[in-house]
Amino acid sequence: MMRTGTKRRSWRAQIGLPVVIFAVVLVIGALGYTGIVMNRDGAAAATTGRPDMFVVHRGTFDMTIPTNGEMAALQQIEIRNQLESEATITEIVDEGKTVTKGDVLMRFADDQLQTKVKDAIDDVNVADAAAVAAKSKLDIAMKERESNVAKADLAIQLADLALMGWREGEDKSKRQQLQLDLETANKEYDRLVARYDASKVLVEKEYISKDELKIDEIEMIKAKSAAEQAQLAMDVYEKYEYPQEKAKKESDLEQAKAERDRVMQQADAEVRSAQSDLESKNYQLESKKDRLARWQQQLAYCTVTAPAAGLVVYGSSLESNGWRNDGQPPQVGTKVSPNERVMVLPDTSRIVAVVKVNEAISGQIQPGQRALVTSDAMPDSPLPGSVQSIGVLAESGGWRDPNRRDYTVKVLLDGQNTWGLKPSMRCKAEINVGTVTNAIYVPVQAVFRKQGVTLVYVRDGSGWAEREVQTGQSSELFVAIN
Repeated sequence: MMRTGTKRRSWRAQIGLPVVIFAVVLVIGALGYTGIVMNRDGAAAATTGRPDMFVVHRGTFDMTIPTNGEMAALQQIEIRNQLESEATITEIVDEGKTVTKGDVLMRFADDQLQTKVKDAIDDVNVADAAAVAAKSKLDIAMKERESNVAKADLAIQLADLALMGWREGEDKSKRQQLQLDLETANKEYDRLVARYDASKVLVEKEYISKDELKIDEIEMIKAKSAAEQAQLAMDVYEKYEYPQEKAKKESDLEQAKAERDRVMQQADAEVRSAQSDLESKNYQLESKKDRLARWQQQLAYCTVTAPAAGLVVYGSSLESNGWRNDGQPPQVGTKVSPNERVMVLPDTSRIVAVVKVNEAISGQIQPGQRALVTSDAMPDSPLPGSVQSIGVLAESGGWRDPNRRDYTVKVLLDGQNTWGLKPSMRCKAEINVGTVTNAIYVPVQAVFRKQGVTLVYVRDGSGWAEREVQTGQSSELFVAIN
């Protein structure tokens, strides 16, 4: 049986750091060996077989973070039930089929919606007829308003003309006539008074008879009365007839204006009523049209077509979908709730590897870092890619490991998907987070800790000896020795 070396010597004392050649360290690997070695906690561990050994040298190694996850499409479209109510599938495309834009993906039962669309069309027709009638009523009201206002304006114009005509014509003519009558009567009276006086002289001289004097006196008295009547007529006109006629003409004008205001108010009220009725009818019509458009849109949603090319994947096949039909895939007769995801259309032309990275090392990952992705379907063909994004929030490890926190990292594979990869295929990825150059390094399996000291095992004659070391940067495979 082989024994492990128990004599501890400094690594730096045994080999120089600048160049190390032919130093051999013990690697606890899959093969093992017959004898006793120390595990990473410093305890003895029995192994069988020949030990794995590593020749220490100075060189370069990549710091990679191995992880695993699954493939996903770079872009995908969710197909949901856009109906406002539960829908029943009457036709659905087979899962796994590649469709092109415009292909029918599924149909829903539309009998009830067909009836609602028909009823909505009838309602629109009725509302449209009511709106047309209301428009005609408004047109009539506006024309009647125009006609009545025109009549009222004409009445005002006629009353105003009558007032002006009376002032400039009848009043002046009346005044002139009365003045003429008064002056004529006064002159006639003066003439007859003079004649009477002359007749009295002629009677005294006996040129005329007393009867002729009496006649002249009577004519004088008549003339006096006529003059007094002419004066009275003028006074009556000034005091009574003129104000009365003036008030009547002005009243006619004011009444015509008041009538116009009344006609305007009544006509405006009728027009406003007709306008309000038309607005109400138009609102009802638009409401009916909106309802018709809504039902027509819902009817259109009963036929679901592909908005873009892609691979059909049922919602029941997605782990995080929460498909409610007991895990059964959607089929004819399946009832689907509003906004429920039925399927997705991944665009498989570009593929990303969606992997999980522990929060302890997630800070080392940056967008653009190169990676190699190996699909379980193509284990011998690693594919190059680069880190596209790192999740913002960590995800819990679930009930299996509630204390674990992982970040989702997406690695975009280079080029088009010519390898036939599909979403949800399992994969592994090695993300290159840096390169250690010109360093002495050993496999991580060759480094142990014992009582707080970091050490490795090196060949010492026929056995093995412990060597204390100080470690530097490391990857999942190698660790640098300072």
